[in-house]
Amino acid sequence: MRVMITTVTCGGGHVAAAGALEEAWKELRPDDVVDKVDLVKFFSAIHRKLYSDGYVTLVNHAPELWGYVFGKTDRPEAVRRLSKLRRLFPSKSRSRFAKHVQEFRPDVVLCTHYLPLETLEKMRGKANGERDSKSRVGVGPATGERLDGKWGRRGTSPILCPMVATVVTDFEAHALWMNGRSDVYFVAAHETRARLLARGAIAQNIVTTGIPVASKFASKIDLKAARREMGLRDDLPAVLVPSGGFGMGPVGKIVDEVDKVDGSVQILVVTGRNEALRKELAKADRRHPTRVFGFVTNMHELMAISDLIITKPGGLTSSEALAMGKPLLIINPIPGQEAANSDFLLEHGVAAKVNRAEDIPFRLGQFLGSKKLVEMGRAARALGRPDAARAICEEVVRRFGAEHPDRLR
Repeated sequence: MRVMITTVTCGGGHVAAAGALEEAWKELRPDDVVDKVDLVKFFSAIHRKLYSDGYVTLVNHAPELWGYVFGKTDRPEAVRRLSKLRRLFPSKSRSRFAKHVQEFRPDVVLCTHYLPLETLEKMRGKANGERDSKSRVGVGPATGERLDGKWGRRGTSPILCPMVATVVTDFEAHALWMNGRSDVYFVAAHETRARLLARGAIAQNIVTTGIPVASKFASKIDLKAARREMGLRDDLPAVLVPSGGFGMGPVGKIVDEVDKVDGSVQILVVTGRNEALRKELAKADRRHPTRVFGFVTNMHELMAISDLIITKPGGLTSSEALAMGKPLLIINPIPGQEAANSDFLLEHGVAAKVNRAEDIPFRLGQFLGSKKLVEMGRAARALGRPDAARAICEEVVRRFGAEHPDRLR
């Protein structure tokens, strides 16, 4: 099989989910050809800066504005209007992506971001013989029948109809996830599934698997050895403060407040690619033992040795913590997808929430060493889906094989 995994660098979660799927697919079917594609590579320089950097700037400096946009567009009719508007202004980035798909000729496309869906739907329409609204020339076979994954030709241009799988990377599905045709949706929870059903998705085409995380988040960690290697004490509870790959959020303020907690604690901080933040935090004097890390590849070990994680509730970070059975203290969720994730986590008893950083010392004093923290960890372990990536890949293979048994080798 030829498999394409598409994502978009817009925050770190979509990319991490794509990486988890790539890892799982190669383990499941090592002889397949897998192409992981970040659509940002097809953007112009200015488009790339506006899309990726613009998102980070907006959620950091004007989160209320982002929440407003999120809410206004979270309606199917609003998404349809946006799609019509985009069709009036053809995008070179979309055409570059379409060309890449045609050249790679995938049997299956897995999407961990909604952006590829509209382009794939347009390609599907052409492959089925529909007329393009611009050229008014159908590119499907003369009879207009579906190609169902087979390749055809009109002149020298290949046309394609791959199986499309959408992997929703938050606990609530925004309307944009349905902006285009998908053969199957993979979702985080039954509540996510209910949202898609309410918006018209077909029940048998929605599978609840959890959000895909890397296999290392299911691994067994020697906690004493890991703490010793990192220079940590075994007799102190550890609090982890991750900031995501981009070093977003008021991490410094959070760490300052954690350092005020009464009793004994050790603090682990991850600043991601924000080197300036790492240097600033590393030089500060603190009353509690504190380790400051930059970009790390052993987040699973840092989570494993931590008793509590203080974080913004991104879909991937939350799913990684759940896979490790770790309770969360949520702070500053971004209005929109993170606010919805926060509601989900609180409802299931795996997280608590503070509205201001200065509330952290009191809440930590309540939680550390308490029965409540143990209960939250138990609930997190029950809710976690460490094998989600493999489950998604297995279901895609099963569905593709049922439709094309002659091509599943």
